[in-house]
Amino acid sequence: MKYQDLAKKNNDDLNKSLKEKKEALRNFRFGIAGGKTRNTKEGRDLKKEIARILTELRKRAINVNK
Repeated sequence: MKYQDLAKKNNDDLNKSLKEKKEALRNFRFGIAGGKTRNTKEGRDLKKEIARILTELRKRAINVNK
């Protein structure tokens, strides 16, 4: 997901997406511990997407306060 895509979404959609990504990361970590997961790049990508969403939400919060 790119920053342009995130900018088009509203806060509710971003929060929903954030919750889904965190759940996917949690499942990924349990899969790694159990030896079920083969694609280790998936965890890195999930963390980056979570960071992008949090950055966009923070940017909006700062703009509202100004």
